[in-house]
Amino acid sequence: MEKLKILNLNFSFQRAAHYHINGGMLLMGVVLLAMFLANSPWGDIYASFWNYEVHLQIGEFNFFSHNGHHMTLMTFINDALMAVFFFSVGLEIKREILVGELSSFRQALLPIVAACGGMLVPVLIYYFMTAGTPAQSGLAIPMATDIAFSLGVLSLFGKRVPLSLKVFLTAFAVVDDIGGILVIALFYTSHLSVNYLIASAGILLILCGGNFFRGRNRWFYIFWGVIMWYLFLQSGIHATIAGVVAAFTVPATPHYKIGKYINRIRENIAVFPASDKESVVLSKMQINVLKSIESSSDRVISPLQSLEDSLHGMVNYIILPLFAFANAGVSLTADHGGLEVGMATWAVLAGLLAGKFAGIYFFTWLVIKMGFAGLLKGMTWVNLTGICLLGGIGFTVSLFIANLSFGDSPVLLTQAKMGVILGTVLAGVLAYLVLQFALPKQPAQE
Repeated sequence: MEKLKILNLNFSFQRAAHYHINGGMLLMGVVLLAMFLANSPWGDIYASFWNYEVHLQIGEFNFFSHNGHHMTLMTFINDALMAVFFFSVGLEIKREILVGELSSFRQALLPIVAACGGMLVPVLIYYFMTAGTPAQSGLAIPMATDIAFSLGVLSLFGKRVPLSLKVFLTAFAVVDDIGGILVIALFYTSHLSVNYLIASAGILLILCGGNFFRGRNRWFYIFWGVIMWYLFLQSGIHATIAGVVAAFTVPATPHYKIGKYINRIRENIAVFPASDKESVVLSKMQINVLKSIESSSDRVISPLQSLEDSLHGMVNYIILPLFAFANAGVSLTADHGGLEVGMATWAVLAGLLAGKFAGIYFFTWLVIKMGFAGLLKGMTWVNLTGICLLGGIGFTVSLFIANLSFGDSPVLLTQAKMGVILGTVLAGVLAYLVLQFALPKQPAQE
């Protein structure tokens, strides 16, 4: 049974890594395209395109409105589509806590401590560089690690990368996501509407009730999750947090356990008519048996795993590329003709490049030297250096927090985005150079 669990975890990780890696490569191309358009003769068209209003009108009621303001295409992507991304992140976090790398204290300690260092040190560096200036409000920007981008860089080395390094990177990036979500929920909340908060709590009770009474229909959680998103949007709490909250109510246990599923499959195979093995047309009886097998297969997959698997493609190949295309198109020149950089740029860059590396590396070294954990199989202090540098790739959540921090200040927002993009590129290049030297030339032994 333990062997089955290990094989299942490895399969889930490899499938998730495959999606993140391919998605990371797509993101790189989209970022380059956005940067090209923003700095081309079509820059004004590119910038104004995102200001088109989005409507979902039912009589006088517009679902995509907030405080009397209609959503633009940009806010629709950042507030609505990114809620789906955070829903996916919430599912991933719940799975990791239940059966993944964060499921036991000993397993989770090293990536949790590493992630804490990777969040604390960048924030301190940013604070000391911007204290007392308008840029100070963006101190959470360099906290995050982009799983898709970082695994995309790591994928360039193929089978030379030990599985332990991929697992460590993914685990501390998941903890980073938790930190980023908490920051958004606690520090980027505007005015609060008590009525909408009470209504949100009611929807949460419905979702929790569905979980408690073992509701397995995933559309139940999607429908009420969308209602909760709208209530969060109106309540003053950032709407994307609704995605995480809803994800944590999705059941992680299947309708059928493995033993029952195997018995059902055996029963179906036993009654499957196989008299004419050469026939290319199935009989009605054969079709009914196959439908029964399909139904049993659906019941052995938990709603959490089913939703996570279904959303991977949409999130990695549609939502994140759209977010990157809308937000990464930064004009490199200011009105005076020079580069659009400032203190926010340098603080974000220092936080991502120096802060992330120093925080992850030092806190990992500290917890190992204190004897609470050890280096994972295949991990060395040299290749750990490359992984720590990959932690400085903060693209998606960093840009998201930059929008929340400087939404009312276009100059600071542009400067912060420049810092995120520069930090991401430099961290990726440096990590590649270090790992090219540090990783074995032959495929790693697992």
